[in-house]
This record gives sequence, C-alpha cells and structure tokens, in this order.
Amino acid sequence: MAAHVLRLRAALLIGSLRGERRVRTLVMLAVVVILTALVCSAVLSLDDAPVAVARTVIVLGSAALLLGFLVGPILVGAVDQLDPRRFAVFGVDERQMPWILALASFISVPSLALIAVNVSVCIVAIRLGAPWMVAVLTSLVGLLSMVLSARIGMAVNALLLPERRSRELTALFALAVIVIAFPVAVFLASLKWDGQVPAAVAALTASVGFTPFAASSRFLFSFAADDVAGAWTSGVIALLTVIGLWALWTWLVRRLLTTTERPAASRERSGLGWFGLLPSNAFGAIAARSLVYWLRDRRYIMNLIVVPIAGVLTVFPLLIAGVPLEIAALVPVPVMALFFGWLPHNDVAYDSTALWTHVASGVRGIPDRLGRLVPVILVALPVLAIAVPLTLLWIDDWRLLLPLTGLGASLLLSALGFSSIVSVIAPYAVSRPGDSPFQQPQRPTSRGAYGPAAAFLGAIAVSIPTIWLLVLTMVDGSQFAPATFWAGLATGIIVLAAGVAVGGRIFEREGERLMEFVETA
Repeated sequence: MAAHVLRLRAALLIGSLRGERRVRTLVMLAVVVILTALVCSAVLSLDDAPVAVARTVIVLGSAALLLGFLVGPILVGAVDQLDPRRFAVFGVDERQMPWILALASFISVPSLALIAVNVSVCIVAIRLGAPWMVAVLTSLVGLLSMVLSARIGMAVNALLLPERRSRELTALFALAVIVIAFPVAVFLASLKWDGQVPAAVAALTASVGFTPFAASSRFLFSFAADDVAGAWTSGVIALLTVIGLWALWTWLVRRLLTTTERPAASRERSGLGWFGLLPSNAFGAIAARSLVYWLRDRRYIMNLIVVPIAGVLTVFPLLIAGVPLEIAALVPVPVMALFFGWLPHNDVAYDSTALWTHVASGVRGIPDRLGRLVPVILVALPVLAIAVPLTLLWIDDWRLLLPLTGLGASLLLSALGFSSIVSVIAPYAVSRPGDSPFQQPQRPTSRGAYGPAAAFLGAIAVSIPTIWLLVLTMVDGSQFAPATFWAGLATGIIVLAAGVAVGGRIFEREGERLMEFVETA
C-alpha cells in the first residue's frame, strides 16, 4: 500500500513539473510573438521616414541584433539542442554537418522571429528605393550572418564555458551588460531627432555600417540613398563576413566532433559558488570570502544600500539653498563614488576572529588588500554606470560625460587606495557578526576617529586637480573634457596601486597586532 502511495505521489509530482514547463514554454512563446510583432510594426513604420533616419535605425538595430545572437548564448548558458557532439555517435560526415546544422537552425522560434524582422526590413528598403533583387539577396545575407553568429556563440559556449553555469557567473555577465548597455541606451534615448539624424548618431552609424555587424544593412540602404561607393564597400565587407563566419562555424563543428562529449546538465544551484568561479589562489579565495560576506552579512548590506540613497539625498538641500539644478545634479555621482571607495576602510574589523585564517596561512599583503576590494568594485561599477548617464540626461549636458566619469574614477579608486592603508593602520571596533548594523560598541582607543577621516579627506585631496578640470570644462567649454577624464583615471590608478602596495606591506608586518585587535575589540 505504501509503495502504491509513493508511486502515485511521484507520478503527480512529475505531472505537475511537466505542466509547469509547458506553461513556462507557452508564456515565453507568447512573449517572443508579441515582441516580434512590435519590432516588425516599428520597422514597417519607417517607410514614411527619411532614408537617413531609416538607415540609422536599422543599421544600429541590426548591429545590436547580430551582437545579441553572438553573445546571447554565452551570457545565458543555454543548452544547445543542435550541439554537433550529439550527432557524433551516428557516424555523420564532418563535411556535411555544418550545412545540415545551419539549415536546421532556421527551424526554431528565434530564427522564425528573425526571418519576420528581416522581411520587414526588406519591405522598407524596397519602398525607400532599393532594387527588390538587391534587397532580397542582402536580407538573405544578413539573415545567414545572424544565424551563423548564434551557432558560433553556442559552439564557443560549449567549448570554453561550463554547461553547469553558476548563478555567480551569470551575475557577472549581467553586470557587464548593465555597465555597457545602459549608458548607451540612455544616451540614444536622450537625443532629439526632429526628423533629422543627430550628428553623433550619424557618425556612429557611419562607423558601425562598415563593420561586420551591420555591413549588410548599410549596403541595403546605401542603394536607397544613392551612395554607390558606400554600397560597394559595405557589400564587400558583408560578403567577407559571411565567408568568415562560415569558415569559423565549419572549424568549430569539426572541433566539437573530435572532442569528448559532455553530458547535458541543468543550471547549477549548489556548489562552491564564488570559490569555484574565482581563481584558485590567495587573491581568489579572499575575494570569494569577501563576496560571501558582503552579500550575506546585513552589516555590509546596510552599507551598500545607504550609499546610493545618501548620494541622491544630497541634491535636495542644495536645491533648497538655491544651487542651480545643473550644478546640484552633478553632486550625487562623486558622493557615491567617494563613499563606495571609503566603505572598506575598516574591513579588517568586520572580519572579527576570521582574520586568523589570513595570518595563519601566511597570505601575502597584496592579495589580501586586492581581494577585499572586489565586492565594492562589483557593486560600485554598475551603480555608477547607471547614475552617470541618468545625471547627464537630467541636466541635458552630455559634454560632461568624460569629466564626470573621470572624477568618479578618481574618487572611487583613490578612496579604495587610502582605505587599503587605513584598514590595517587604524581599525576600530564595529558591531559583531549577527548584531544590528546600527549597534556601535565602545572604541578602546581614539585612533579610530582619525582613520575614517584620513581615508575620506585623502581621496578628496588627491582629486582636487580633477575637480578643477571639471570646473574648467563647465565654464570654458569641452576642450578640457579629455584631460579631466585621463587625469582622474590616472590619479585613481596611481593612488590605488600605491595604497594596495603600502597597505599590503603593513599587513604583513602588523599581523600579530591586528590579531590582538580583533580578539579584544
């Protein structure tokens, strides 16, 4: 009787899981269909737009689409149903497999959506004056390039990256996408077209159109714009791109068929986490331990949450005091950069008794100093990458992009460098693990009052030249913008390198004193 009950429960569980998968599949299919319909409708609406506007939108969109098909499989770690290694046991001919798999790739939901978008682009190009035969052939070339890019992305993912993709690796990929894509999207959204292509976007389109990512689209619309020289140049590039992608795909198929097959696996939900992802050395171990602490200990989490809030709140007192909006809006980014770099100034104290693992294992000072900075950098970079373009969008002054980025880099990296020194020279008592983040114990010495101030004011002091150049950029024009960026970046890197070196040396010499501090504080 018990065995029948267990079998019944197992059958019900399997049935529910299959039902959930079917529902999830149907939802994803509906999302793809809706997005495809919206994109096709937007593309078809360009037939009434000027040729320059339609060319700009489609060239940049095609480049983004091809790049997405290439790196998408690497980012998400999807299991490839057409992995050539799955067919190796059937004794297939290596020379025929690339053709067979490439043709089979067209029979999928993403490929069908891509075909619909390319048909829409072809219709728009014909309506704007491109010869129909050229439009059809060029659309086929672009479609083949994107499908081959997806195949290559899948093959590279299978060869170089683990199929059991950890959540930590996916998170790093997502952070990289945020840091790169968000500022670009905000910048493009901030432009005022008014039926004309902005100069910056026109220059970008001209450059991207001669790259393998969008050469076929530029070739197509160059005929509509009577740009014969540009059409032939981009056409040759598009043809060479397809030939190169096919050669690379053929080599990857042969490579996959001659390597050992790995069993398919689902997304990893357990394991070593950050310790399995980062390098197997002292730096990697300390960085992984620090990431675990920063992402789980509420004392660290509270610090990370407070910094963006404090940066935004600085605007309101300035506006009430009568400071102009274009100046007050520039304050949050430097404030957030400064406080992010200042956070690790007492990281040794937060270790509590765990510091003995560093001292007992004989860890060198530089790996210890660098490993502790990894969590702050991984959080600060995406936050600042979002804050900078939003600030410039708010004040509508994109000529400050380089200066504001340089100042943020100077304050962040300089504060990290000073914090690497202060955390081993003047640590002070903090709340114990598990205690409330707002519970501050008594400090046995007065030295703890000077350490935070030294790290904070030191970063500001070394960033004064960058601040001055930023002011000159705002007053005299954008000719000082590149100098501000490079001055801030150089200042931050130099101070960070010096701080890590000096702090590492002090850590190696003062290990016993630090152990005594964490045992008694």
